[in-house]
Amino acid sequence: MTQVSRRRFLRDSLAGVGAVACGTSLLAGAPARKSATDLVALGKSGVKVTRLGIGSGSFGGRVQRDLGQEGFTRLIRHAYDRGIRFFDTADAYKTHQMVAAALKGINRDTYTLQTKMAWRNDPDPFKVIDRFRSELQTDYFDSLLLHCTRTGDWKEMLKRQMDLLEEAKQKQLIRSHGASCHGLLPLEVMPGTSWLDVAFVRVNHNGAHMDNLKSSDGSPGDRDRAVAAIRKIHGSGTGIIGMKIMGEGDFTDPEQRDASIKFVMNLDCVDAVIIGFANTAEIDEAIQRMNRHLSA
Repeated sequence: MTQVSRRRFLRDSLAGVGAVACGTSLLAGAPARKSATDLVALGKSGVKVTRLGIGSGSFGGRVQRDLGQEGFTRLIRHAYDRGIRFFDTADAYKTHQMVAAALKGINRDTYTLQTKMAWRNDPDPFKVIDRFRSELQTDYFDSLLLHCTRTGDWKEMLKRQMDLLEEAKQKQLIRSHGASCHGLLPLEVMPGTSWLDVAFVRVNHNGAHMDNLKSSDGSPGDRDRAVAAIRKIHGSGTGIIGMKIMGEGDFTDPEQRDASIKFVMNLDCVDAVIIGFANTAEIDEAIQRMNRHLSA
């Protein structure tokens, strides 16, 4: 059995034990309380993540890079100590080495790691994955996404990359693959795409920086149309990870942040969310708000 297969076997075995224990608790009449740090399944991908994950791409990663390595490490370690076990990055954020340094010394089997690759200029995914593995000091990725699909024909455009990422999954270099979405046209062709293990989508309560037909980050999104598409994607078995929960930092009013978290936590089609934090107080606030609305 390969090292990664053994990791997966042990992880799945522990998950099964947890499920049995949970089932026993439910039979005994104890209510199941949801929380931000619960492990949840990403659709049919076989990957489990904490419901809340921490990102490193606020304003293209500038917010996290400006913290410096010491400040960023403090942020990541605080998130880990609070129970967050899902970490998101991307080549474009220029934070791979920072994430690796922040996670150094933490048992790799205790967290899930997601990154994203650019697809323009027809890169060789295997060369990209090898570089990513070196930069992030990991043998494998739990999720690798094609970064920022913007057109309705993305599946035809990226068939070569999709086929090679499937091969990488078979070789256990990655555990799942998918795409991040920027625009209604690419979003609305995602439902029923069997290749799509994971979709990274924009969602919040008022459409700030969400998807629209122009695919412009600065324009208000069509929230209801986007959510309808997200629900169809999730219904086809794809794991859904929400982003832009804080409106790319626009929600400076606590009531706005609370309204967004309440809205997303009450959706039946979002498995987990990624939030890019600037300080530890923001982490604590998000956990508190999520826990409150999940328990309501």
